[in-house]
Amino acid sequence: MRLRFLSSNPNKVTEAKAILSPAGFELIAVAKKLDEIQSADVELLVRDKCIKAFRLIGRPVFVEHTGLYIEALNGFPGGLTQIFWDTLGAERVAALFGKEDGLAIARTRIGYCDGRCVHQFEGEVSGKLARKPCGDTSQWDCIFIPEGSNKTFAEMGKHKNEISMRRKALDQFAAFLSGATHD
Repeated sequence: MRLRFLSSNPNKVTEAKAILSPAGFELIAVAKKLDEIQSADVELLVRDKCIKAFRLIGRPVFVEHTGLYIEALNGFPGGLTQIFWDTLGAERVAALFGKEDGLAIARTRIGYCDGRCVHQFEGEVSGKLARKPCGDTSQWDCIFIPEGSNKTFAEMGKHKNEISMRRKALDQFAAFLSGATHD
């Protein structure tokens, strides 16, 4: 089954392909960037993004949004993670929040528009923030340590795909699509 995934982030595309291909899905990457509404309401953000993606390509498509929810900030930045990350960067986020009680949740929400409805799926992983970035610092994977591990997502390599929030959301999405046909 062929699925279109609209994302300007090649890392997300690579992860989605690695997760969905073994389940029999062929991923067609649509490397476009959409203007996203800036909202802490991730369900609304993903719905808006998904409808814009469908209008842009005129075919069934899925999008995703992944955010970091820091307990010390009452779940902020959530839907605003990219702005937060771009403003503070790896070193500063780790210095401010990578403490013994630096608890956080990494959450992915998938939106799929089939032309009639927007369906959403969510996966999350609890963990903590590292005291210093470890691994590739281009994304916040370098500071997120999932529960039960002593490595950041960035240090895990492909093992991340076995336990990630994206994996959980994509598994729900794949289960939803099983039996459906898309061209």
